[in-house]
Amino acid sequence: MRIAIVGTSGAVGQELLKLLGERSFPVEELVLFGSARSAGTVYDFKGRKITVKELQDNDDFKGIDIAFVSAGASTSKRFEKTITRFGTLMIDNSSAFRMDSDVPLVVPEVNPLDAVNPPRRVIANPNCTTIQMVVALNAIEKISHIVRAHVATYQAASGAGASGIEELDAQYKAIVEGETPKVEKFAYQLANNLIPQVDVFTDNGYTKEEMKMFNETRKIMHSDIAVSATCVRVPIQRAHSENIWIETEAPVTVGQAREAFRNAPGVVLIDDPAKGSYPMPLFQAGQDPVYVGRIRQDLTNPNGLTFWCVSDQIRKGAALNAIQIAEYLLANGHCG
Repeated sequence: MRIAIVGTSGAVGQELLKLLGERSFPVEELVLFGSARSAGTVYDFKGRKITVKELQDNDDFKGIDIAFVSAGASTSKRFEKTITRFGTLMIDNSSAFRMDSDVPLVVPEVNPLDAVNPPRRVIANPNCTTIQMVVALNAIEKISHIVRAHVATYQAASGAGASGIEELDAQYKAIVEGETPKVEKFAYQLANNLIPQVDVFTDNGYTKEEMKMFNETRKIMHSDIAVSATCVRVPIQRAHSENIWIETEAPVTVGQAREAFRNAPGVVLIDDPAKGSYPMPLFQAGQDPVYVGRIRQDLTNPNGLTFWCVSDQIRKGAALNAIQIAEYLLANGHCG
């Protein structure tokens, strides 16, 4: 297949490049696109040197089967027609189209059929925090409908891109050297701190990130589930963590939940409290699954459960999910 990556130089673009090689995706030709600033940069892909082309409104996407796009919402909106006009399937990692009624929002473990025959030739990749949550929620939804979920997220610096990691590293270096850390990417200094704000605040007091979790979960799961989130930026490099409280229509035991997670696609259960065994970003960064542990009965609700989950937001929360969408379509004869 002829494949394109748009936004190659970013953290997700680099992960896409790596995963296409690691997963032996059927790439006959790979075309890389970027901004005027990154055009001319050369990357290696399976022994081939590929030069980044400047993304322009021209015929460069003619003959390209799939374009993985991770260059920000404004770029996705501006170049949607350029990318799709010749039939290219655009799998978009930005927030540009997620809530458009004619653009499917897909997590392959949950709603793969939504990806078939997208009306605009655009499929949206959900927000990273939503992806890992719905992969886990889907396991319980199969036992009993989830009425509501409360979630507190602990989001790594890399959720803000490569520049987020660079700023955190630079801040720690400055602290060690007795200098004042510079703050540019985040609202406040992240090193040695927690910031209870991810994205901008909306009129209801929730941030855009928190509202994404509410709206996207309902669309992906085709559900009336109510989600209340508090999203927090934490001073680690990579992999997001979430503590999730759910209420189901019928009671679900801890044993039932463990079995459901153990058998759920894309989920790895790490849950042995007696041995101090539970997921942590230190160990789950760079891995593909959604890891679940610390499963407990909610002491405040007879129909409630709470659990902890960790996932690498650059892989499953972004690049991997996009590639899995394409893999599903290929495996089922819907693409190529």
